[in-house]
Amino acid sequence: MVSKHNPSGNKKRSPLSIFAVIGLCCFFYILGAWQRSGFGKGDSIALEVTKQADCSIFTNLNFETHHNDVEIVEPSKPKAQVFKPCDIKYTDYTPCQEQDRAMKFPRDNMIYRERHCPPEEEKLHCLIPAPKGYMTPFEWPKSRDYVHYANVPHKSLTVEKAVQNWVQFKGNVFKFPGGGTMFPQGADAYIDELASVIPIADGSVRTALDTGCGVASWGAYMLKRNVLAMSFAPRDNHEAQVQFALERGVPAVIGVLGSINLPYPSRAFDMAQCSRCLIPWTANDGMYLMEVDRVLRPGGYWVLSGPPINWKTYYQVWKRTKEDLKAEQKKIEELAEQLCWEKKYEKGDIAIFRKKVNDKSCRRNSANMCKPRGSDDVWYKKMETCITPFPKVSSASEVAGGELKKFPARLFAVPPRISKGLVEGVSVESYQEDNKLWKKHVNAYKRINRLIGTARYRNVMDMNAGLGGFAAALESPKSWVMNVVPTIGKDTLGVIYERGLIGIYHDWCEGFSTYPRTYDLIHANGVFSLYQDKCSFEDILLEMDRILRPEGAVIFRDDVDVLNKVRKIAGGMRWDTKMNDHEDGPLVPEKILVAVKQYWVGGIKGNSTSSAE
Repeated sequence: MVSKHNPSGNKKRSPLSIFAVIGLCCFFYILGAWQRSGFGKGDSIALEVTKQADCSIFTNLNFETHHNDVEIVEPSKPKAQVFKPCDIKYTDYTPCQEQDRAMKFPRDNMIYRERHCPPEEEKLHCLIPAPKGYMTPFEWPKSRDYVHYANVPHKSLTVEKAVQNWVQFKGNVFKFPGGGTMFPQGADAYIDELASVIPIADGSVRTALDTGCGVASWGAYMLKRNVLAMSFAPRDNHEAQVQFALERGVPAVIGVLGSINLPYPSRAFDMAQCSRCLIPWTANDGMYLMEVDRVLRPGGYWVLSGPPINWKTYYQVWKRTKEDLKAEQKKIEELAEQLCWEKKYEKGDIAIFRKKVNDKSCRRNSANMCKPRGSDDVWYKKMETCITPFPKVSSASEVAGGELKKFPARLFAVPPRISKGLVEGVSVESYQEDNKLWKKHVNAYKRINRLIGTARYRNVMDMNAGLGGFAAALESPKSWVMNVVPTIGKDTLGVIYERGLIGIYHDWCEGFSTYPRTYDLIHANGVFSLYQDKCSFEDILLEMDRILRPEGAVIFRDDVDVLNKVRKIAGGMRWDTKMNDHEDGPLVPEKILVAVKQYWVGGIKGNSTSSAE
C-alpha cells in the first residue's frame, strides 16, 4: 500500500548511509587496482620481471621473416669450420672406387672393382679441386660430341680405341664421333638395326641398361630416340670412361657385374645391351645373366653384340677356338631358355632375345628359383645363382607385374606397383596428390632460379626421389635426373622406373659411384632430416660438393632448424647460400635453401672465388 505521505513508494535514505556506501566502493576499487598491478603481497619476482620488460625499448617492430638475413649463432659452439682444398692429386677422387684400395681385394668375380668405401678415419675432410683451366661444359646437344680437354685431361682412350672411333683429341677438345667397338661406323646405324626388331620408336622402350658402356655413345644416341639408358662401367685401366660419359651429359655410374647385386630394382629396364662388354655370361652357372634377367621387365629385350656372336667370322681375331666359342653361345642360349627368353634375331654381330611377358609358356626343367627375400633388397647383397620368379598372373596374356603405357603417357599414369598396393602407405590418390605438389614445388624453384629447366643444368640429381615427382615435373629433353632412393628410406625405386625414369639405390653416409664434378644441379628434399641420426651432415655436404660442378646449384628443402645447421657448414665450403620461405608463406616451418658453388681450381694461389689456396 502506498503511503499518502510518500506517493512514489520510496523510503527516504539518510545522508550518512549514502556516504558509507560510496566510501566502501572507493576503498575496494583502490585495493583491487593495487593487487592487480602485480606489486601486492610482496611479489618481488613479478616486480623484477616487469621492470625488465620495458616496452619502450622496442621502437622499430618488423614482422617480416628474417630467415634470409639472420645467421643463427650459438655462443656455446665455435664458428663454422672453413674447409681447405684437398691436394691436387685428388682431382678425380672417387672415394668408394679408388685404385689403391681396390687392389687389396680379391680379383675373383671382379670383387676388387666393386664398392669399397674408406673407414671413418680415412675420409677426406677437404674440398676436391677442379683441374687447372676447368670450363663450364658445352650445352646439350653439343656436349654429346665435344668435351673440353681441361675438364677430363686423359688421352689414353684416344690411343687405345683409335681404330674403334670412340674418341678423338682435337686441339683443346675431345670429339666423340659416335662410334663403338661393335659399331665403328656409328651408333645411329647400330640402333637402326636394333629398331628393326625392337619397338624403340613408339615409346614402348623407355628405360635401358648398358653393361660395360665405354664412353656411353650408345646411351648418348638412344637419347635421340627418347630412351633413357643407365650406363655403367668399372673404374679400370680404361680411365675416365664414366667421367667422359657424364661430361658429355649422358647418364652413367661407376659399376660392375661382380659379386653383389646391381643397385636397381627388379623389373626396371625395358631393354638391356652388351656391346662387346666382355662380361663372362656363362660363368658361375650363368649368374650374371640371371642378374640381368632380374632387372629386365617382362616383355623386355636383351641385346648381345660381340663374343661369342658371329664366332665363325672372328674366332681368329679373338684368339679362341671355334669349339670354345660355339660351346659358349650354346650355353648362353640354354640359359636364355631357362630364363624364359626367346631369341628373336641373329644377324652378323648382333643377337636379340625377348623376355616373355609371364611364365605360363616357360619350359623350366628343375630351374633353381630364388628364395623370396625381396628381389629389390639388393644393397650390398650377394648375387645368387638363381632365377627371379615372375610375378603371378591369372591368364596367359597378362603381363607379369602389370602392363605399362607407352612413354610419355606412363610418366603420369598410375604405376602398377601403386595400383596393386605394393608400396606401403601409397595409394592412387596420394600418388596423384604427390604429382600436383611437385609441379607446384618445381614452379617455385624456377621462380627462385631461372636457369632450372634450361640446358644450363643438364645433369640433375634428386638425392631423395620419393615417387619421382620432382623428375617428372622437370621432364625435358634438355636435362635428365638421376633419382636416388636412400637405402634407409621407403623403397620407391620400382615406381620411378615404371614411370619411365631412371635411378639408383644409395646410402648417403657413403660416397656416390661417380667422378667429381659430374652434376649441374642437386635437389635435396628432406635428406638431412632423414640422415640426422645416421651420419655427419659434414660428410654428406662434402660429398655433394665433390660431385657438383663449379658454379653448379643445390636446392635444399627441409625444416628450418635443419637447414640452419646445413647453412652453417656450407658457409665454410665456398658456397653462396640464400634461405627462402616455403611457397605457401613464412609461417610454414619447411624452408628452401639455395646454394651455388663458387668457381675455383686447384694448384693456383689467389683469392677464394677463383683458385685454391
